[in-house]
Amino acid sequence: MSPVPTRFQRFLLPGLAFKGFVIGGGYATGRELAEYFLPSGAQGGLLGLSLAMVVWSVVCALTFVFAFATGSYDYRGFFGRLVGPGWVVFELAYVVFMVLILAVFGAAAGAVVAALTGWPPLVGTLALMTAIGAVVAFGNRAVERLFGWASVFLYAMYVLFVAFAFTTFGDRILQGLSTPHSLDGWVQGGLTYACYNIVGAVAILPMLRHFTRRRDAVAAGLLAGPLAILPAIAFFACMLAWMPQIAGEALPSDYMLRRMQQPLLHVGFQAMIFLALLESGVGAVHAVNERIAGAWRKRERGDFPRGARLCVAVVLLVGSIFIAERYGLVALIAHGYRALAWLFLFVYVLPLLTFGSWHLWRMRTRPGAQA
Repeated sequence: MSPVPTRFQRFLLPGLAFKGFVIGGGYATGRELAEYFLPSGAQGGLLGLSLAMVVWSVVCALTFVFAFATGSYDYRGFFGRLVGPGWVVFELAYVVFMVLILAVFGAAAGAVVAALTGWPPLVGTLALMTAIGAVVAFGNRAVERLFGWASVFLYAMYVLFVAFAFTTFGDRILQGLSTPHSLDGWVQGGLTYACYNIVGAVAILPMLRHFTRRRDAVAAGLLAGPLAILPAIAFFACMLAWMPQIAGEALPSDYMLRRMQQPLLHVGFQAMIFLALLESGVGAVHAVNERIAGAWRKRERGDFPRGARLCVAVVLLVGSIFIAERYGLVALIAHGYRALAWLFLFVYVLPLLTFGSWHLWRMRTRPGAQA
């Protein structure tokens, strides 16, 4: 008899997993925030982040409800029910996206380790890829534990970071928040950022198996937006203290940490960034493993072996390492993400908001539909 799902598993785990997917790479380092929100200034940036939060909450709620209603807990099954044969288009887009974000994560890990130790960036990249492969090899349970415990450390470090930032240069933060600036571009920045990250709602489908009713899926989806965006809002406010020079930094987090002059916090925050990269990378690769595992089980071959999970991870990660070394963090975020935002808008968000919502409405009106 399987254990009764806890409230944590039903309401918080999906949002923490979604946060874990989106926070790696540019979010944790501040690079994405500099790219999409700083150009709009304090007020525009906060509006853009709020818009991204609303988009995430709405789309996550719809995604989670659709997954629960159709029993689709890997992206192949999900899109097979959402767009039929069109699932192939999403899978191709997701593979491209995953290789790109793994390259971003690898570049970010290399930059973090290089900034902290002076070692070559490739050392940090290889360390991250090895850790991702080790976690995904052990399947769902190991991934869930990572999302849970890593989230505790992550939120704690963000609280400490903001506290020390206000203690060290709080006057500059308040000045940055109150400085008027053109609001141009906040809608575009918020939607672009939301759209290419929202694919995380599909990547974390294996974490949704604990829902017992539709209300669980709705609540978990609505919570996902705030859980994912609140650290970004706090971090963005701190970045405003060092405008405009921080906008060009590859690691805005390191730029601010050096000015706090807190060595232990510096090490702890860089460790948190590495852990955030690990969460995101694990989420991306685990989604592919679960998609393959679903096909494996349909052929009555039993559970997908750990060795096979590891092999899939190695193949994906090796290619990403070379892309990370070739292009670097700033270029990958500035150019690759914008194109993918449009792609996922058309192959995922719009079909979900139209056909997916219609399908859910039809299922809800059927006798015996579970609330």
